[in-house]
Amino acid sequence: MSEQPSEKSQGGGESTATVVVAAVANLGIALAKAVAGVISGSSAMLSEAAHSVADTVTELMLLVSLKAGDKAADEEHPLGYGGARYIWALLASVATFVGGGIFAIYDGLHTLTHGEAPGDPLISYIVLGVAFLLEGYSLRTGLKQARGEADRYGVRLKRYLRHTPDTAVKAVVMEDSAALAGLLLAAAGLLGGQLTGSGVWDGVASLCIGVLLVYVAWVLGHANAELLIGRPLPREMRDTVRAELLADPHVVAVLELTTLLQGPKEALVAAKVDFRDMSSAADIERACDRMARRIQERFPSIRRVYLDPTPGTGEEPAGGPGQD
Repeated sequence: MSEQPSEKSQGGGESTATVVVAAVANLGIALAKAVAGVISGSSAMLSEAAHSVADTVTELMLLVSLKAGDKAADEEHPLGYGGARYIWALLASVATFVGGGIFAIYDGLHTLTHGEAPGDPLISYIVLGVAFLLEGYSLRTGLKQARGEADRYGVRLKRYLRHTPDTAVKAVVMEDSAALAGLLLAAAGLLGGQLTGSGVWDGVASLCIGVLLVYVAWVLGHANAELLIGRPLPREMRDTVRAELLADPHVVAVLELTTLLQGPKEALVAAKVDFRDMSSAADIERACDRMARRIQERFPSIRRVYLDPTPGTGEEPAGGPGQD
């Protein structure tokens, strides 16, 4: 059995900066939208204010998650605290769902059923314009980090965002994208009410914003739940790890390979390995250490490698738990 010491994840500072930019932008935007919503009487603007408040709470929870996940492994938590990131990120998605989506849907339904005469939309247009610029800058920051990571892994941005275990960056990109879409919906609701004199447009816009937020919350919640349950390394990485093990001259077969993502830049590999019968105990010890080092040199994000010498059955199995 071989284990290499864990190192503190890299790139945490960049993720923190991305989340801080988003949090500061959302806090200012939330206050401005709330004032504009009260003055104009627009339910879409109030829904957007709730949207920004939910986003601010989300960013604060993501900051807590980044701090919690960076704690070093100790005797009580020998595999580290990487999972803490996903617990807080999951709570953040719930905050988006309840604080933003449900409020926006309720406010939209209230406007449609009770009716509200639209007020002067000028200040709302101004706030929406400023908010669009701030949200655009925040999104640009998140996309810049995401593109850099995608280029580093040699994958497209869309694929990276879909599969990345760094859910903080994924949350910022998704929420800021939803925020820009929400601003356009709010503007459309204001314009429709201004042109027709009916509050229906405003209510429909609020409903659409709520549905959008519920969708974003579901996607982020599902991604974090999947990581909390336990997600393996991508198939390409698993195949490469298996090939590295089989490349050692003392190895006959890899009987079982289990991989687990423990954080954005931290993973574990455990394998049952069948060694040649003629290999001595010293040969096996040196081979385990050699294979662990090769795997970690190839994939620095693999912090722990556990190899269990296990007698084979004469033929290598087609698959096993944790392989696929």
